[in-house]
Amino acid sequence: MIGKLKGLVDSFGDDHVLIDCGGVCYEAFCSSRTLAALPRVGEAGVVFIETIVREDMIRLYGFSSEAEKAWFNLLMTVQGVGARVALAILSVLSPSEISSAIALQDKAMIGRANGVGPKLAIRVVTELKGKVPAGGGIDAGTLGLQTALGEGNAAGNVADAVSALTNLGYSSAQASAALARIVAREGEEVATEKLIRLGLRELSN
Repeated sequence: MIGKLKGLVDSFGDDHVLIDCGGVCYEAFCSSRTLAALPRVGEAGVVFIETIVREDMIRLYGFSSEAEKAWFNLLMTVQGVGARVALAILSVLSPSEISSAIALQDKAMIGRANGVGPKLAIRVVTELKGKVPAGGGIDAGTLGLQTALGEGNAAGNVADAVSALTNLGYSSAQASAALARIVAREGEEVATEKLIRLGLRELSN
C-alpha cells in the first residue's frame, strides 16, 4: 500500500500530477488546491496517497495533507459522493472550511463545488453532522461553537456577534472561529458589542 510519494514533480495535468520517484513516475489525481500547492516541475514534492482499487482500474489520489486525505475518505461515505465529487469539494474548501460547513449545516458552502447540487449538498451536511476525521483541520473549541450555532443553541450574544460579523462580509466559518478563540479567553458572558469589537480585532490580525 502506498501511503506517501516523495519525489520530483515530473508534470501536471488538469486534474493530476506525475511524481518521479527514482525514475518511476506515479500518476496521482488531486484537488486543484493540492495541485496549486505543489512545487514547480523539476522540484521535490510530497503527496499523501489514497489508493482506490476497482475491478477495472487502480488509481492513486494525492493530497497535500493528512487532513485533506481524511476528509476525502469521509466525504466518500456519503451516498452519491465518489472520488470525483470529493475532490471537487476539496478543490473549493479547505479541511477546516468543510468542518465549518458541516458544523453550521451550511449547504451553500458545500454547493460551491462543481457537480454538487442542492440535494447532494444537503445530504453531505446532514450525513456528516457530528463527524470529524482525526486531524480534520479544526480545533475542538471552534467545532463546539459552530455545532452549537448550527443547532441554534449557542448563547444569544455569541450568535448575534457571529451574525454581525457575517453581515460585515466575513464568512460564518471565519466569524465563528474567531469568536471561539475569544470565548475561550474571555468567557461566554461578554456583551455582544464587545464580542463584535474583539472579533473584528481578531479577524484583522
